[in-house]
Amino acid sequence: MPGLLRGVARTAVIAGTATSVSNRVSRRQAGRWARQDAEQAQARPAAAAPPPTSVAPEDEMSNKIAQLKDLGDLKSQGVLSESEFEAQKARILNS
Repeated sequence: MPGLLRGVARTAVIAGTATSVSNRVSRRQAGRWARQDAEQAQARPAAAAPPPTSVAPEDEMSNKIAQLKDLGDLKSQGVLSESEFEAQKARILNS
């Protein structure tokens, strides 16, 4: 029995040491990767904002008409109530 107990204790010490070392290595690698990511982010130039897209007035109007037709279909199917329909219609027309 004492030999068995000594073997179990030795295994526990080895496993605990291995876990501790593994955790420390993982933390060190995570820190190193975080520093590399921060350095790369600083080195990268800031991305320019995309140019605003201009929509032709005809396309914009046809888009609103299509949205209003879809909205009317949803109302006729009973998906939207009258108040929801009016709110969404106002949002589309004011955009």
